[in-house]
Amino acid sequence: MAEPRNRYSTVSLTLHWLTAALVVTQVVLISVADNAEGPAAGSFIGLHKSVGLTILVLTLVRLAWRLANPAIPLPADTPRWQRMAARTTHVLFYVVLIALPMTGWLASSAGGRAIEWFGLFQWPLLPVGGGREAAGAFMDIHRAVVKSLYILIALHVLGALKHHFVNRDNVLHRMIPLIPRRP
Repeated sequence: MAEPRNRYSTVSLTLHWLTAALVVTQVVLISVADNAEGPAAGSFIGLHKSVGLTILVLTLVRLAWRLANPAIPLPADTPRWQRMAARTTHVLFYVVLIALPMTGWLASSAGGRAIEWFGLFQWPLLPVGGGREAAGAFMDIHRAVVKSLYILIALHVLGALKHHFVNRDNVLHRMIPLIPRRP
């Protein structure tokens, strides 16, 4: 019988931590844009859009990878409700990491605002209309989904820390191999 995996693959780790870094980058970019004026604000918003669409592509790649490479099971003694909470949180992460760039893309498209992906090419706009009113509605949804992302991140980090410091298991080691494996 094959030995159970005790950590995620390099691909899974790379996709996870790259996505996490890009999400942090998004928070920084939008904070800086909110405090900038004139063309500088527009430049930061342009970067924010490019990073967001990159997150969309990475999330779709991640989802495909996850379907082909199922998650490592939680420790056998993990209560059923915690398994369900972990699974629900992960599914919601995929939903949110797709919904955020999609609502931003829809807002830009509805408002007729071009998206230049890191200055390399024009990202196609979606065939939606509605002008500023529709763009504003999509941005309202975008901002609401951001709040749910913050909640998911908090739950995710708290769950990982609980496993490490309370349960004293190897769940955190699976995503951070630098943390020594416990016997």
